[in-house]
Amino acid sequence: MPPASSGASATHAVAARKPSSPEATDTRLNPGGPGYRRMSFALFLAGVATFALLYSTQALLPLVSADFGVSASAASWTVSGATGALALCVLPLSALSERFGRRTVMTASLSVAVAVGLLVPFAPSLGALIALRALQGAALAGLPASAMAYLAEEVQPKALVAAIGLFVAGNSIGGMSGRVITGWVAQEWGWRAAVGTIGVIAVACAVAFRLLLPQPRHFTPGSLRPRVLARTVRGHLSNPLLCRLYVIGALFMTVFGAVYTVIGYRLTAAPFSLPQGIIGSIFLVYLVGTVSSAAAGKLVARLGRRGALYLAVGTTASGLLLSLGDSIAMVLVGLVLITAGFFAGHAVASSSVSHTATHGRAQASALYQSVYYIGSSVGGTLGAVAFHAGGWAGTVALGLVAVLGVVSVTLWGSHAARVQHRQTLVAAH
Repeated sequence: MPPASSGASATHAVAARKPSSPEATDTRLNPGGPGYRRMSFALFLAGVATFALLYSTQALLPLVSADFGVSASAASWTVSGATGALALCVLPLSALSERFGRRTVMTASLSVAVAVGLLVPFAPSLGALIALRALQGAALAGLPASAMAYLAEEVQPKALVAAIGLFVAGNSIGGMSGRVITGWVAQEWGWRAAVGTIGVIAVACAVAFRLLLPQPRHFTPGSLRPRVLARTVRGHLSNPLLCRLYVIGALFMTVFGAVYTVIGYRLTAAPFSLPQGIIGSIFLVYLVGTVSSAAAGKLVARLGRRGALYLAVGTTASGLLLSLGDSIAMVLVGLVLITAGFFAGHAVASSSVSHTATHGRAQASALYQSVYYIGSSVGGTLGAVAFHAGGWAGTVALGLVAVLGVVSVTLWGSHAARVQHRQTLVAAH
């Protein structure tokens, strides 16, 4: 017979063998846990460098036009060329991240992009400038989708929206600081010195990113075989929810690309006639995007994904209409609302892609990034054309059409969800 005390020991042994909760056994990063802050800050800096480099010429387009003697639509290709090249290259580079690792591809992409950034100030012609910017965009293509896939693999699901929101917040800080810094530097020393300054800042961000980002612990190498990649892409494109999210991201970015490509031309003309430094400072409204993207997780928790998207759409549309006013105050409030709505909508859509995809997450995120930056290129080019044809009202009209598209896609998603729910109930009975 065992001793009486063995009953308690047996009880403790059984308790020790009981499976712990999923949260207790999940070794992925979570807020407050080791490595989470380093990871968040590293990807925040990567987002800063990405957007600062990608849009480094956007606030300087009037100066680029004057230097090379070209129109607004021609100068806009220094932005559209970069975003278009990123859109074309993001899927192939995301495939490399499936094979060689997210951290490796992100590091290589950022390194090449900052190296090209140091050459951009020496472009002898508009054609050379556009070519360098396209190369820079192609290099940056390895970062956004890989970052989303890294977060989906290394961060616990309950913290994923917040983590991606912080990465998107880094994008907004990069877009803001790049434009503000270039505005004031260009006012004193010209646009070449301005983009050179952004290149140096991006170098510092790239070095800090590489030192801070933790080694991945949950990455499993995939295949580089084109047939496997094509099958994965077809699977994502056959998912109606993913396709709707892709279209939503592209339409939001069409609005944003159009507005911020053209706003410099509007503010340098009458009745505003603002100097370049002041125009650069206008981009401080990006701070609103930092807040709205970081708050995307709370919005989704309170309103649901569709509710958060409707709120983002309403905010963006209100900003577009307000920006039609002829007072600088109305324009500023309009830009604040446009920026808040865009970044909230982008954070919700991009995090939903990472959450929805159960395999090939890098490809799922890459497809989102591809159409997202196609939206940026289309928005920048069409926004300049619309501005040339109809002034700021033409650009606003383009933005409202894109916003209406987001509403239509979201409503269609709600309808499809109701139909699927009814079919499920019928099948259950």
